[in-house]
Amino acid sequence: MNPSDIALRTKLLQLECHFTWNLTKESADLSDLQTRLEEQIELDLGKKAGAIRSYCFLAYVRYLQGFPDDALTNLLKSEEKGREYHGDDCEWFLIVTYGNLAWLHHHLGSYSQCESYLEKLVAIKEKFPTGSSTVLHPEVYGQKGWTYLKFAYKYYERAKQCFEKALEQEPDDSDWNTGYAIVLYRTENDMSRLEDSLAVKQLRRAIEINPEDVVLKVLLGLRLAIVFKKHEEAKRLIEEADKMDSSNPHVIRYIVKYLRNSGYVDRAIALLRRAVERTNNSAFLHHQLALCYKKKKTNLFHTEGARGKGREVRQLIAQCINHLQLATTLKSNFILAMADLALHYGQNKEFARAEEMFQDTFKAAKEKHDNVQVVHLYYGEFQQHQNKSETLAAKHYKECLTLGLDTTAGRESARSLKNMAEKRLARDPRDGEAFGILGFVHRAKGEKRRALECYEKALQFDFNNDEYLSELCDLRLSLQ
Repeated sequence: MNPSDIALRTKLLQLECHFTWNLTKESADLSDLQTRLEEQIELDLGKKAGAIRSYCFLAYVRYLQGFPDDALTNLLKSEEKGREYHGDDCEWFLIVTYGNLAWLHHHLGSYSQCESYLEKLVAIKEKFPTGSSTVLHPEVYGQKGWTYLKFAYKYYERAKQCFEKALEQEPDDSDWNTGYAIVLYRTENDMSRLEDSLAVKQLRRAIEINPEDVVLKVLLGLRLAIVFKKHEEAKRLIEEADKMDSSNPHVIRYIVKYLRNSGYVDRAIALLRRAVERTNNSAFLHHQLALCYKKKKTNLFHTEGARGKGREVRQLIAQCINHLQLATTLKSNFILAMADLALHYGQNKEFARAEEMFQDTFKAAKEKHDNVQVVHLYYGEFQQHQNKSETLAAKHYKECLTLGLDTTAGRESARSLKNMAEKRLARDPRDGEAFGILGFVHRAKGEKRRALECYEKALQFDFNNDEYLSELCDLRLSLQ
């Protein structure tokens, strides 16, 4: 590489754009991401700036997929939208677009074009100085935040930091407040008190700035209803969103979640079926339909006379499998849908198929660092209820609990372990392994004295167990 090439490469590496944000194609489902971005452009969701950013992001996705010509077309559309919407002031909104264009032209061997966009970026920096070489323009922080938010779950923390930096410079910006609210909604663990919820506070703040954003209203309604049981306000927010834009698939997907959790499963299914007629290639919508049929199946087990409804249960399992298969076909490595599909194969007595799907799901989840905890939970349920192996079930429930207690999966695993142990002790009060399971649960919850008591009882009936001895020693030392 000659000195001029090294100098050009150095300039490119200093840019802030998709090519320098360490977005690895292995971390995301690029086909699904492409579909979502194209859907967003087609539906014209969001504001004028949204089209500029969506075309710019879509260009990078197409580049990663091996279609540089499509990438160039989308970047030129991004630039065109910038000029159409903002005229002579478009440069502010095109910083990332120009960065991507410089990189893409470099990859295509168009070095003069690359240099041209680099010069434009220098001019923009001189026209809109930030006062420090380490501080980026809020548009860059914001676009970076939206990119991380949409790309993959593993980037959510980075998205949060970017929106915070954008809001430091533009605290009243609608887009940055919206992005920050959404990332807090997706990352905040369930809070015990409403006043402690940063997600709720930020959702209210974003709605105050942009009262026409129906997605924000639905998200706030969901959080209030599901986590804090504030059903009256939640219902009002959902109804407002429904009246404002009931045809928007992005709104429907959240409304059905509210309806499903509020007991209106049939209404949720009807809404989803209408949405699927318009957008049949949405993995999310098919996954939501599967969850609705799963909810109906669960409700059936809690009604009187459930034993006589085997045929209806089988039909609901078949519906779940059908929509989960569609979801996993439309979106590869859709971990939640894959795990649920494996579980339903087990419920349909297709044990070999279930086992194979679980192993594929574990592999994909670990490679992507995505929902590994949920896969352990579902595999534990499969082993306990279909494969009738309490030993393997307990092993995977423990793995799930080890990955975190303050999550839905963690709490469900703790509950399953506790119920399993108590049933075993009801049959045999001298079951040392059952006391060991209870000790594990109490320790995971931070209840050290109760854990110590359980491990002492476990050793009374299984006195050579090294695991229990080790846990007991650690607990005694920590309580001194």
